[in-house]
Formats: sequence, structure tokens, C-alpha cells
Amino acid sequence: MGKDVAEGMVEGAAENTVEGLSHLTFVVRDLDRMERILVAVLGARKVFDSGDATFSLSRERFYLAGGVWIAAMEGEPLPSRTYNHVAFKIAEADYERCRARIAALGLDFREGRARVAGEGRSIYFHDHDNHLFELHTGTLAERLARYAQGR
Repeated sequence: MGKDVAEGMVEGAAENTVEGLSHLTFVVRDLDRMERILVAVLGARKVFDSGDATFSLSRERFYLAGGVWIAAMEGEPLPSRTYNHVAFKIAEADYERCRARIAALGLDFREGRARVAGEGRSIYFHDHDNHLFELHTGTLAERLARYAQGR
């Protein structure tokens, strides 16, 4: 364990309490519109649709994308846009195809942000409910190796 991580641990805290990511939930005004984004851009597969039934807080649909469970629930969208986001890993070879799919859906997007060389490329896009998504070609190991070199 790295020095910074060890210094930040709370005494008595259990290690490895989290087993992994369970799911991501996005509250959206229009389930069909969100489905188009999830399927076209992320290659998600719908695995559940509550229809008119309400099992949780509202109508919902579940998807799998890259092994990640994504829930879309009907409700009021986020009031504004922020940099809070979820990033999905994509292959460098898929970058242009993903960008074209996002553009074809008419979504607001931008390519990357100011970066140091070697930390991968990104496409950022907002859905219609102010959620920010990132499609990123790099990995944590690549970024840490690059940062270790300094600016």
C-alpha cells in the first residue's frame, strides 16, 4: 500500500470492504431517449424494463455495458451540468467510431481536456439530463506511469 493511502486510513477500517462496482443509476426524464444513448454509444444491452410497474422509486430499465450494470430511472433531470462524470474505457481503435455515434445522436460533446502526453484520449458528452459521460482510451496504470515522469 502506498504511503499516502496508508496515512489516510482510519484506524480499524476494514480493507477490501468494497468488492467492486455494483451499478450506476441515472435519473432521466425520457427512458427511450436514454436507451438510444446507452445502446448506440456504449453498446449496452437492455436486460430489464419495468414497463408501467414500479419496483423502486419510478419506472426503470437495466442495461449491461462492458460488464457494468446501468440503471435508468424516470424522474427529474439534474438541474445543471458539472464536471462530475462517469468514464468508460474504450479501445483507441474505437475512438473515431464512438465520436461519430455521439455526433449522430446530436449530443453536446467535446474531445479531451488539457492533458500531458501519454494519458490517453477522451470524448466527453452530456446526455439530455445533464449527466456527463467520458469515453477514455487510457488506463490508471498508464496515467500513473506518465505522472511519475513529472510535467
